[in-house]
Amino acid sequence: MKFEFEENRCVSIEQQELSGKVFLVGAGPSDSGLLTLKGKQVLESAEVVVYDALVGQGILNMIPDSAETVNVGKRASHHTLPQEQISQLLVQKAKEGKRVVRLKGGDPFLFGRGGEEIEELIAAGISFEVVPGVTSAFAVPAYQGIPVTHRDYCSSVHVITGHKRNGNALDIDFEALVRTKGTLVFLMGVSALGDICQGLLAAGIVPETPAALLMQGTTAHQRRIVATVATLEDEVKRQGSCTPAIIVVGEVCTLSEQFSWADQQPLAGVKVLLTRPKERSSETAAKLREKGAEVLELPTIRTERIQKNERLEQALERLGSYQWIVFTSPTGVRVFFEEMAAHGIDCRALGTARFAVIGSGTKKELAKHGFYADLMPDVYDAAHLGRTLRNAVDPEKESRILIPRAALGSPELLEELGDDLEIEDIPIYETKYEASRFVDLQKEFSEGAIDYVMLTSASTVRGFAQAAAGIDYAKVQAVCIGKQTEAAAAALGMKTYVAAEASIDSLVACLCEAVQRKNTDTIKL
Repeated sequence: MKFEFEENRCVSIEQQELSGKVFLVGAGPSDSGLLTLKGKQVLESAEVVVYDALVGQGILNMIPDSAETVNVGKRASHHTLPQEQISQLLVQKAKEGKRVVRLKGGDPFLFGRGGEEIEELIAAGISFEVVPGVTSAFAVPAYQGIPVTHRDYCSSVHVITGHKRNGNALDIDFEALVRTKGTLVFLMGVSALGDICQGLLAAGIVPETPAALLMQGTTAHQRRIVATVATLEDEVKRQGSCTPAIIVVGEVCTLSEQFSWADQQPLAGVKVLLTRPKERSSETAAKLREKGAEVLELPTIRTERIQKNERLEQALERLGSYQWIVFTSPTGVRVFFEEMAAHGIDCRALGTARFAVIGSGTKKELAKHGFYADLMPDVYDAAHLGRTLRNAVDPEKESRILIPRAALGSPELLEELGDDLEIEDIPIYETKYEASRFVDLQKEFSEGAIDYVMLTSASTVRGFAQAAAGIDYAKVQAVCIGKQTEAAAAALGMKTYVAAEASIDSLVACLCEAVQRKNTDTIKL
């Protein structure tokens, strides 16, 4: 038996694993890109996740499907679960031998009550680890062009909770804060904005001192109101506010317009919903984030390999007899080569077969397996693939064609190839529809929280329709990768935009053009 020393106790590793472990993970302010590498690694291996209300949607979607999840979020005095019960829950799940992640907005130790939860874990003899997170106190101002320190303006920064317990007066030494002449950041203080401003004024702060309310920081719909300590409350009443929000007081607030960087990007202020299967969305998401969009990766479909596929097994036994192998999707390529490997078949069995692919994404996936496409149509759809292949095939010499693809493949491919070729059209995977455990799409679209949805196939349209059942499709702006996808979206009543080419780069360019056109029209108004 192996042993290790922990908190002056000798604990067997077997005993430690049996009792489970709790990880207090800081999720950052909202942007999934601000989750630390270690936080992501721990989250993706969690068996139980106990999460707060302010954890970003993108981060919640990283939670494994197999993990048990418990929402213990607190919003404006409404507690889903009292703090004492949260701590007990962590202890209980750890004693079940589970790997538990306590997922908190921002940093666990900055007004996150992480210390209280750790005290309970220690008392119960539970092993724990803390993964620090990016705090909203610094990240939200940074995303709004406000550096919390600048040597020409201040030499210190102070983070204060603006939360009033049980309606009592704020327990803040305003005079001490004013004397520091530093930047003041108030968290959880929106409801106490008036009291905070009056407290600072009463303590002698210069009324013209710049102050700002920063709302929904690090998201596409972040907004700021910059005024002075004397005028901020009235300005917020005039313009309106929303939560979550933080208050920043100090001369650095004057830099917001000059230093604002997030607002200058092509897709600033745009939240995009990606519906592609999880394994296919990362490249698209990265390209959108590079241009400043907030991306919500929410697969509405997933692909599953067809089990006990006798037709495919027979085809694999005679691979060398096919003159052409046709792939209509990257998933088809991946599953086909996985099946070859599972049956102990390597590339030598392919003989002199040539490859036809539907588009650049499929071509790229094929290249990962060491093969270059021999044929690809100029227009990336089933009809053009069939037509182009038909023109390239000599029926007298190249009549045997294998098409391993989705169970619901487009009939246009076979229609264009004709009836005089020996074609084996074999379904190798199925498309299943799925919905998120954490995102209410009906609510998101009714509130206008999502600006655009990207659709890359008729299957993603059907999956989206199922996941978002009951929404008003007239409120959905859909960016589509091809005519078939557009037709499926338009049939539901969505406003559609179609990429010039069936590629991810073209899809992103189409979105940028739609946003630019909308912004131009808004300016004209």
